[in-house]
Amino acid sequence: MPDLARMKELTRGLATKSDKIRVLSENGFSRGDIARFLGIRYQHVRNVLVQSPKKSVPGGLEESAAPYLGPPPPASAAPEGIRHRMSLKLDAGGRVLIPAAVREAMQIGEDDTVLAWLEDGGLHLVSPEVARRQAQALARKLLGGTGSLADELIAERRAEAEREAANG
Repeated sequence: MPDLARMKELTRGLATKSDKIRVLSENGFSRGDIARFLGIRYQHVRNVLVQSPKKSVPGGLEESAAPYLGPPPPASAAPEGIRHRMSLKLDAGGRVLIPAAVREAMQIGEDDTVLAWLEDGGLHLVSPEVARRQAQALARKLLGGTGSLADELIAERRAEAEREAANG
């Protein structure tokens, strides 16, 4: 008889069935017990463990063999703001699982890198795409203008080149 309390504890906070299957398997539970616990077919458990293995990367982390190729998520994929804060659990290696809805809202996938910094004891994570958009918005605010900064620079350079050609 499998230890259901231990299975619940191991899978608490995991967003996907695949993640739950992998964690339970790594902790010695049989494929049949995992299937019964999650209410899924044995074949589903087998497929996750056999057909989509995780590969190890430097630093002891793991990443999926398949990159994130999905379209940008809808803006409402995960509610934002302090009123929607959540508890995320650290595993024994100090890793934090970011729930799927949050990863989608951040526009990151399993093979992606995130930018991180500490501020007043808090850890901030942002995807490179979101950081780029924030930097562009800040530059627009500081420099003025509503169009593409690159297009504005090119237009200014062309106008300057035309003036120089006209003057001599």
